[in-house]
This record gives sequence, C-alpha cells and structure tokens, in this order.
Amino acid sequence: MTAEELVEEYSNMLFKICLVIVGNEWDAQDVIQDVFCRYIEHAPAFRDSEHEKAWLIKVAVNRCRDIHRFRLRHPQADLEEISAYCELPEESEVLAALVQLPESLKSVVYLHYIEGYKTTEIVNILGISLNAVKKRLERGRKALKLTLSD
Repeated sequence: MTAEELVEEYSNMLFKICLVIVGNEWDAQDVIQDVFCRYIEHAPAFRDSEHEKAWLIKVAVNRCRDIHRFRLRHPQADLEEISAYCELPEESEVLAALVQLPESLKSVVYLHYIEGYKTTEIVNILGISLNAVKKRLERGRKALKLTLSD
C-alpha cells in the first residue's frame, strides 16, 4: 500500500483515537503526522493489512503517551486564560512577554516582580544561590526589555 493510500485509509481512525487520548485537535494532528512520517522513514514490512493497522495504532498511542509525559513534566497555561485576569491591556502584554521567558528566568522574575518576594526568599524557595537569583533577574529584565521594546 502506498503512503497516500495509507493516509486515506487510516488517518480518520487514527485522528479519532489520538483526539480521545490527547484531548485537543492540534496535538492529535501532530501525532498523526508523526506516525505517517515514521511509517515512511522506516518502511516496515507487514504480514497483512491488520498487522499494518496495529502498528499504526501502537505508534500513535505511544506518541500520545509521550505528549502526556511531556505535559506532566512541562505544565503550561493557556495565555488567553491568563490574560483574562489582567485588568489593563499593558498587563496582558507584560504577561505574554513573561510567559515566553525560559523557565529558569520566568520563575525568578515572577516571584520577585509579581509576587513581591525578596531575593533571599527566592533563594530558599527555589534552592539556588543568591548570585544565581540576581543573575537570572538581570537576564530576565534584559529579555523583557527587548521583547517589550519591540
């Protein structure tokens, strides 16, 4: 079976499976694309069409599990949900810039400027050195300044 025929035959079924597992359309589409790319890259030999179908389902389910593991390790919040809590449009812009910072900078900047913690308190909360907190605040300010000045 060619790749085009395979996509026509199984994409709808795989999409439904992935949609149920990952819970959103975008991740499900990414998984489907990844599954078919792996099929094309590896070109596995199958006994019959049922074996091929089972392989596709197994790869899709495993990829969905990878996405779940990633979400557990790297939780994210939807920017629109966060922006709903902002009273002024400027706050929303700052929040969007803050969300784009790397995790190490984001947590320090957030704790210091939004929550009002002192640097010594952040040391205890995050378990990093005072110099690391100060350096991350400096880098975070520079990154925010660059982002917000554009």
